Amino acid sequence: MAKGLSTAEYQALAELRYRIRKFLREGDTVASETGLEPQQYLLLLMIRGIPNRQEATVSNLAERLVLKHHSVVELIDRMEIHGYVRRSRSREDRRSVLVSLLPRGAKLLDQVAQHRVGELRASGAALANAIAALLKNSHALHGRKIRSIPPKKGLEKRRG
Repeated sequence: MAKGLSTAEYQALAELRYRIRKFLREGDTVASETGLEPQQYLLLLMIRGIPNRQEATVSNLAERLVLKHHSVVELIDRMEIHGYVRRSRSREDRRSVLVSLLPRGAKLLDQVAQHRVGELRASGAALANAIAALLKNSHALHGRKIRSIPPKKGLEKRRG
């Protein structure tokens, strides 16, 4: 029978959750101060930060934002009106819609992202320490190597 979590593990998990929420909340505030909705900032970030060998398609962006396809389409619609992004058809697959940053969107993204990186440099150690404490406690208490756990099949389709 599996042993429950220790008090130290609950404390580490709570601290990690607190640090993540604090970072996200502060990011929402910074985005709002530049005139962006938090989801708009995240979309701009995902477009600019798409991993190599991927394109910023609506489907890929929906996956990275953990939103449904139609929600991302609506978000892109609003952002196109403001001149932040542009849609175009993929040359390789005309069914795919690519999303790219326009100069106005890139400028706003840069403002928010610079602030966020500066904030992480200033206070990121607390977040890293919370992660380290959780991993240390898990490793020490369970005597196992820490490894990534693949997602269960079917769960990725339930996000929304």
